[in-house]
Amino acid sequence: MFLSSSRSSAFSPWSSMEQSDSEALDISAKVQLHGVLWKRPFGRPSAKWSRFFVIKDSFLLYYAESEKRSFESSRIFNIHPKGVIPLGGCVVSATEDMGMPFGLVITLEDFSGTVVVAAECEEEQLHWMEMLQESGKTWKNAQLGEAMIESLEAQGLQLAKEKQEYLKLMEETEELTHQRAQREELERLNQVLEEEKMKYEEVVMELKAEQEQIKDLDGTTQSLQGVESEKEELSGLTVMLQKSIEMDLLRDLHHIEEQMKLLLKEKEQADELRENQQRAEVLQQEREFYSSQATTLQQSLSQLTADKRQTEAELQAEMESRMELEKRLKQAEEALQDLEKGLDSLDRSSERDQRMRGDVTQLR
Repeated sequence: MFLSSSRSSAFSPWSSMEQSDSEALDISAKVQLHGVLWKRPFGRPSAKWSRFFVIKDSFLLYYAESEKRSFESSRIFNIHPKGVIPLGGCVVSATEDMGMPFGLVITLEDFSGTVVVAAECEEEQLHWMEMLQESGKTWKNAQLGEAMIESLEAQGLQLAKEKQEYLKLMEETEELTHQRAQREELERLNQVLEEEKMKYEEVVMELKAEQEQIKDLDGTTQSLQGVESEKEELSGLTVMLQKSIEMDLLRDLHHIEEQMKLLLKEKEQADELRENQQRAEVLQQEREFYSSQATTLQQSLSQLTADKRQTEAELQAEMESRMELEKRLKQAEEALQDLEKGLDSLDRSSERDQRMRGDVTQLR
């Protein structure tokens, strides 16, 4: 048995070239496998025919066995097979029953029956089984392409939504961090004021203790006047010390507040620059990722669109060719009926009968 195979570089369910009945396609580089197999007819398990089979992309085509001679001599075949079997999602298994020792059973998703063929030897049986299964997977991969495109588009929308939520959370986190730093600084200033207040209260307590001691002393009027004078001086010193402490505290607090404002402003600027840089890097990475994904999707869409247009053109050509054949067959049948009526008429000669019978034979 003649057996050959070749790889196709792209998925295409049919050739895009339009041809008439007498035209044919060069299949030396357009089919995956071809050869003669035994085929079991539908509904007749005991019968079997010898047919010439061709696997093209994801379809199994079969012809009369005479097509093999045409292929061996010219490497071409007619585009009108006796049958076309789509292999998308098919399941192929070996069988050796009912007089077909090297048989193959092809089960299809969209058909209730099965297709049974057989090879001449085990090597050819394995070769055909492998190529049939690979063609079925090619059909599935083409269908998965569209599903993958839709999935990637949905993932892109989800990533954009998550990115917006992430930016919102980052802004809230920055605001909370700023508020926390301000609260810590206020607590520190309150603690400094408490310490200064405690020192001032200790000085006041000492002065009051000295005043009590002075009251308990018995002395002369001069001594009392001296004590009163010292008391007045101490009171003045106390007031001056209190004012001085308050002014120093206010001045220190004002200086601290100014320094804190400068530090906070510098920190915000530094944080903003660092975050802007990080955001720019993240955005650049995301831009490159989306750009590569968009390029891949565009290429896949372009390929799928071209394949679809090519398939539609081929199917249209096939339908036009079949309609032309049916038209010619109808004309031939009408001519045959006219000739047979002429043969049955009474008004005819032997020469005319001979000529009409020749025409009938030629039409048949």
